[in-house]
Amino acid sequence: MNTNEIIEYENLLKLNSSFFQEYNTVFNDVLNSGWYIMGNQVAQFEKSFANYCGAKHCIGVANGLDALMLSLKIYNFPEDSEVIVPSNTYIATILSITQNGFKPVLVEPDIATYNIDPLLIRKSITSKTKAIMIVHLYGKPCNMEPIIEICKEFNLKLIEDCAQSHGAKYKGKMTGTFGDAGAFSFYPTKNLGALGDAGAVVTNDDEVADKIRTIRNYGSKVKYYNEVAGYNSRLDELQAAFLSVKLKSIEKITEHKRKLAEIYDKKISNAFIKPVKNNDYYDVFHIYNIRHEKRDQLKQYLLDNGVKTEIHYPVSPNKQQAMIGTLDSFNTPISEEIHKTTLSLPISYYHTEENIVKVCEIINAFPT
Repeated sequence: MNTNEIIEYENLLKLNSSFFQEYNTVFNDVLNSGWYIMGNQVAQFEKSFANYCGAKHCIGVANGLDALMLSLKIYNFPEDSEVIVPSNTYIATILSITQNGFKPVLVEPDIATYNIDPLLIRKSITSKTKAIMIVHLYGKPCNMEPIIEICKEFNLKLIEDCAQSHGAKYKGKMTGTFGDAGAFSFYPTKNLGALGDAGAVVTNDDEVADKIRTIRNYGSKVKYYNEVAGYNSRLDELQAAFLSVKLKSIEKITEHKRKLAEIYDKKISNAFIKPVKNNDYYDVFHIYNIRHEKRDQLKQYLLDNGVKTEIHYPVSPNKQQAMIGTLDSFNTPISEEIHKTTLSLPISYYHTEENIVKVCEIINAFPT
């Protein structure tokens, strides 16, 4: 097959090509400014992204994992504290808990939405539970009302993992603004992606914002004076400049991906399990996933017919070698069913509607 016919899952060069002219302009601005760490570009992006989210504060950090880790670190929970987390999340969410010395407590997702099931959260709360870390997986918001009620009832902190949910809304309110802190990743493949690693925490809590600003910069508010033992986790000036460029187009990016998702919804056969839709949830489709019991055969079939796909994620966290002795005691049949059957289809900003129609035609011809 001619490689020109291949529909790639993602291509970062094509994804970013429409921004190159502005990227070159801001690159030269940063280069010629002579200021490369914690300067005007970071301050400008923090202000713009906070406004976009409808949050009071945005604090830029080095990456999404740090955004999660620092959001927990500032509370100084006892070392044996437990943090509830969905059982089917990416390993970074788990690592942000274990790297703080806390215990992740896995709670199964709703098989329909793939997000943490609020009905199961309550059963996992103990006297050691200090926080719930939810994940708006694939760009679909969690069912926030019952989660917030549980946090209030048990006096738990709520951290939102928004690595895949830039611009997603639950009942008109942006993800990242429901809890004590919302942690974002700007990894290059995200709907709002940088050209390298980058992250941020958004919050409406002045104290949370102050503590994260301090801890991201060696625990220092005033240069050479360190109030707490901190980290070096600062959003780079250049990445902030690139993000400011792309942020201006985030609604256009989101609408394009939602349009591609609508084509999938309408044209893919019901022989495949497609994302559920609900008027309370404004999905941004960082990932468009389907499920099928013959997932591996389907993936190979699509590749043989010129369509590249990904699996988010092939192994559940409690089955990872790195988590032996930490998570392997958890029984997670729902999570494992998702990991065994899920397949992510092409849905990049650069994909055309014609690309997606073609993918649908090929999928529907899969010999089930």
